Formats: sequence, structure tokens, C-alpha cells
Amino acid sequence: MALSREQLAMRVAQELQDGYYVNLGIGIPTLVANYVPDNMDVMFQSENGLLGMGEFPQESQVDADLINAGKQTVTTVTGASIFDSAESFAMIRGGHVDLTVLGAFEVDTQGNIASYMIPGKLIKGMGGAMDLVAGADNIIVTMTHASKAGVSKLLNTCSLPLTGKGCIKKVLTDLALIEIKDGQFHLLERAPGVTVNEIKALTEGELVANGDIPEMQF
Repeated sequence: MALSREQLAMRVAQELQDGYYVNLGIGIPTLVANYVPDNMDVMFQSENGLLGMGEFPQESQVDADLINAGKQTVTTVTGASIFDSAESFAMIRGGHVDLTVLGAFEVDTQGNIASYMIPGKLIKGMGGAMDLVAGADNIIVTMTHASKAGVSKLLNTCSLPLTGKGCIKKVLTDLALIEIKDGQFHLLERAPGVTVNEIKALTEGELVANGDIPEMQF
């Protein structure tokens, strides 16, 4: 069974470590802030100028002036700071973010990512994605494994314009957790009830599955 958006966020949250500074991209990544493990101190950074982003607000907590990079209302944690975009991108470009979580259209076996445009469709712009993939050593991409038409998004070579080259090491899809190394996709975990063969059938790039691949735990 394919993972829901919430389950994807929960699994990404298992990759967090105490003391991490983490940037969350637009879409599914923003949900990760709702699932920080207990007794863990993590500071989420939003590129529009917020360090210390908390969970999404309850209706009584909504402050229309307090938003993330996706223009969603958010909360802050104790010790949060608000600053301008120049300061925010100085943090990103300076390598001060420990983990970045991004969405994508495509990822390939060389760790390339395409995430900002599809030719012929409306382009909102690059946003901060190019800076994020260049400034972070630890990047997790989370996305659906295939398009609604069943076309794989895990490719031998990305077909869309690239956001970054050779920068992606892990991909979490609605079917699997995959590591990219040595020009191959390596299957680490599978979604509950999803078989290795089902994952292989929807993976264009070479997929290595050694031994008994465990199901994800939540």
C-alpha cells in the first residue's frame, strides 16, 4: 500500500537528529515539522526568513503574518528568530543547514534532481531549490514513485531541466526508501504491503535489492 503524505513526513522525521538545523521545502516536506520525535531538539529553517518553525497552527493559533516559504501559516518554537531573505540564504549558502528535505519531479541514478520546471507549463521560478541543493551535504527527496499515468520518476537520466547535479543521496517515495550510490538505486526499505517486484516495476533506473528488504516502521 502506497504511503500517505503524512506517512512520508513521519518516515522523514525518523532521519532527524538532535541538534539538527533543517530546511523543509514546499509541499510534503513542510509536514515533517508535525512529527519531530519526543525529547529531540530540532530547529527548522524556512528560506523566507524564519529559524525555529514549529507545527502547523490550530485555528486559534493562526497568525496571518507568520508564514513559511510556501505561504502556509506556521507556529514558532521557543528561541525562534525572524530575519530577511538575505540572512536566510547566507545560512543556506554557507553550509549551516544539516539536512534539507525537498520535493522533486525526477531523480536519477547519478543523484541529479529536476524539481523546478516542466517545459510548456507555468514556471513559478527556481525559488531556493538551487541554493539548497548546492549548500547542503545531506538532502532527502520525498515524492511519489511514479506519475499518475504510472511513469517512473526514478530514472537512468533526468529528462527535465536540472536543479542540481550529483547532490541527492536518499529518496523517499510512497513505495520505498532508496539510497543513491555508485550510479544505482539501492533499496533500503519498502512501504508496508508493497513487494520488491512492484517497486522494481515502477523504477526505470537500475534498482539493487540485496537480501530481505524490511518494511518501514512507524
